[in-house]
Amino acid sequence: MMRWLITWISVTVALGSISSDAVRAAQGDDPEWPCIQRKVPELSIGQIWTGGELPPATADWQKDAAVSLLVAELSARRMPLAEAEQRIREFAKGQPDQHRKQRMLMLVQGLFDHMNRERSHVISGIARYADRQREMAAQLRQEASAVDALRVKPDVNANELAVRNDRLIFQTRIFQERVQSLTFVCEVPTLVEQRLYALAKAIGETLQPK
Repeated sequence: MMRWLITWISVTVALGSISSDAVRAAQGDDPEWPCIQRKVPELSIGQIWTGGELPPATADWQKDAAVSLLVAELSARRMPLAEAEQRIREFAKGQPDQHRKQRMLMLVQGLFDHMNRERSHVISGIARYADRQREMAAQLRQEASAVDALRVKPDVNANELAVRNDRLIFQTRIFQERVQSLTFVCEVPTLVEQRLYALAKAIGETLQPK
């Protein structure tokens, strides 16, 4: 009896988190979105760059090997932000005066393209993860009801009940761990956006008059 009660409580708490997420998500534009953070599928360059419109030529940033390599290095979150900002300053100092502005603006465009795309991929992954969570929630509810029905049968097989109950406990634990993981993953788009803004700001500072 006690084991079944623990299972029922665990399933109820775990599945209740789905309902809570749905209530929070309803505040946004996508009722299926599971994160507290509002869903913004893509950023605009104006959200991270205040230095004026970028010239069309910056769209060819991938053709510049040095800029392309630096974009990949700076966008990686494993590089501390302070180190990334220092790399930006060093890169700017190493440019000839006549090419400095153009290459730094290419770096802005490159970072925006790369990190906005990365952020969109994360958001798509979160949506797929949430779909899987809803499927698991439905399966857990169904299995919990089945175990409940089995438990009240007068001729219930105790071994079968124990096996299914233990399996339900295990599956519920996995579900709860995935809920916790989703909480952390939901923060990634915001972290990418904040890093992108900080990098763009550092680039802008290298273009200020001395």
